Amino acid sequence: MVLFSRFVVVLFLVTVVSRFSLANARNGFEVVEHLNRLNKPSLKSIKSPDGDIIDCVHISHQAAFDHPSLKDHKVQMRPSYHPEGMKYESMKGSSENEVQIMTQLWHSKGSCPKGTIPVRRTKQEDIMRASAIKNYGKKNSLSSVAQPNSIDLDLINQNGHQHAIAYVQGEFYGAKATMNVWDPQIQQPNEFSLSQIWLLGGSFASDLNSIEAGWQVSPDLYGDNNTRFFTYWTSDAYQATGCYNLLCSGFIQINNEIALGASISPISKYHASQYDISILVWKDPEQGNWWMQFGNGKVLGYWPASLFSYLTESASMIQWGGEVVNSASDGQHTTTQMGSGHFPEEGFGKASYFRNVQVVDGSNSLKTPKDIDTFTEQPNCYDVQTGKNGDWGSYIFYGGPGRNPNCP
Repeated sequence: MVLFSRFVVVLFLVTVVSRFSLANARNGFEVVEHLNRLNKPSLKSIKSPDGDIIDCVHISHQAAFDHPSLKDHKVQMRPSYHPEGMKYESMKGSSENEVQIMTQLWHSKGSCPKGTIPVRRTKQEDIMRASAIKNYGKKNSLSSVAQPNSIDLDLINQNGHQHAIAYVQGEFYGAKATMNVWDPQIQQPNEFSLSQIWLLGGSFASDLNSIEAGWQVSPDLYGDNNTRFFTYWTSDAYQATGCYNLLCSGFIQINNEIALGASISPISKYHASQYDISILVWKDPEQGNWWMQFGNGKVLGYWPASLFSYLTESASMIQWGGEVVNSASDGQHTTTQMGSGHFPEEGFGKASYFRNVQVVDGSNSLKTPKDIDTFTEQPNCYDVQTGKNGDWGSYIFYGGPGRNPNCP
């Protein structure tokens, strides 16, 4: 009887170990399979000083064409139209501090040839940081977008996402702004801090369409605390569609100079030189695709109209500002900073800003937005202010330190 019992225990342990090994093997296979989907064959690879590997992938082999609706898509190498009223700025600040143009770290080690696009290589450890393989590169809920028309403090406390934004509502065909770039401190690896433009269509429900672009610090996504240029899209409120950068099929890149998800440098310093980036997203009135331009004239690529429902027509809300995750892991508000980590009233050189804020109207013209409103869930933690002047047009200062005596 004792021998039989021992045999049963051993058999049970062997079965458990076998199932565990099989599960690990299956998971390992799925990771490798996912890496192969994301990391397309490259013509050249560049090792960035920050440890990234940038692969130069032939433009026709990029991950975008894995999308079912893009199997036979012909790449549009340039937009049919640019918005009217484009101005190329002198990149000067509103004080004695000059605003400088920045670049990406990998540029110091090489460049991608024409006909290719630079793609940040995904590593196994990147995927393993995600809660599940299918969640890698995705935001996890509708809470990722500010809902200024429906403030529910209980929902805010549950989802942990907090915002400080300016916004306009109406019918829009694009948005533009220039924002300074910082390296906010992140308390927990599962938290992030970002600053971006949102172009939204539909209701704040399961059918929300969103196009987003800006900069972020996200240890979970990238494995470090570097400030990185990013994009995002979804057509179903962050449920099944869309992703950051090129981590799923969808966005079609045509530019061989800017890598989505790559580190940007240098970074603005408190009461010192300010470094900023300009982003323009607009709808091509002829093809219907949503194009993105980085800096003065670098057209990066486009989101095909077929990805969306509401955004096949127009955006109904534009937002500019910051977002953080407050996990309240120690029972207190996070110390994760938004923007520079300083409140907007500190102004230029100290606080984060969006300047020369514009929207694209129905005539494909860039206009200064009217009736800009502001929204923040907890102004004692992160706040936002708007204004106008001759050099900056409409501008926004935003951000904050998170936990402080007035934000426990």
